[in-house]
Amino acid sequence: MALLLPFLLLLMLHSTFSQPSPGYHPSSKFRPMSFYKGFNNLWGPQHQSVSQDQSSLTIWLDSTSGSGFKSIRPFRNGYFGASIKLQTGYTAGVITAFYLSNNEAHPGFHDEVDVEFLGTTPGKPYTLQTNVYVRGSGDGRIIGREMRFHLWFDPTADFHHYAILWNPDEIIFFVDDVPIRRYGRKDEGTFPARPMWVYGSIWDASPWATEDGKYKADYRYQPFVARFTKFMIQGCSAYAPSDCRPIAASPSGSGLSSQQFAAMTWAQSNYMVYNYCQDSRRDHSLTPECSN
Repeated sequence: MALLLPFLLLLMLHSTFSQPSPGYHPSSKFRPMSFYKGFNNLWGPQHQSVSQDQSSLTIWLDSTSGSGFKSIRPFRNGYFGASIKLQTGYTAGVITAFYLSNNEAHPGFHDEVDVEFLGTTPGKPYTLQTNVYVRGSGDGRIIGREMRFHLWFDPTADFHHYAILWNPDEIIFFVDDVPIRRYGRKDEGTFPARPMWVYGSIWDASPWATEDGKYKADYRYQPFVARFTKFMIQGCSAYAPSDCRPIAASPSGSGLSSQQFAAMTWAQSNYMVYNYCQDSRRDHSLTPECSN
């Protein structure tokens, strides 16, 4: 029995920290697109480089500028993904983002769905922040719906696939096809329904990005670089006919499968470091979905 105990402990640790299979892999259902087929530069063109075959993009931030890109078309639902590799070392204050927004169409009253990598200091992990803003909750008085994670791998060592699936019933955030968060539609006031564009960017968010602004961007370490590849967009554009069918999150066509739900539970149990609904400092009358 004494010889068996270390093996059982090792087995328990492996089952806790090894990535489970979600059983369904939405990223395998769609073909990657070339950058210019789906996107254009939005700002900082001198801080952006597209590979010769247009399959990948590098953007960077230095003391003069960051950079951003935007999808050519807006969408009313869909699957939006990209494989991203982050920079190692000191990246405090720097945000690399892949997100949906209609802030240019509805300034001061916009919707947004975020995947954001919050820069860090050596020896500490990146934080992946997911967020949802609805009808101006990201404007003026900010009402965020943040859930944050530390990842189960080193996002600077290789490319990993990050995706947002948005349909009329739910928003699901994926990391390497593992669903890490599901944000369901409870009512119209807490769910984005207006068309959004797909964006990506790298920028200086020193006032809040790293440990609530404790560590700022330090341009002695510039440039800060983010690499994107395997761009995937599949869904109903704002101009698609009314019978265009939304992308489903699972083989059943609605919600997550039991295996996907188990994988999400694993991610949240082991790697979630913040949930706005569990924050007692927040005024949850402003986030009624937390009480449902």
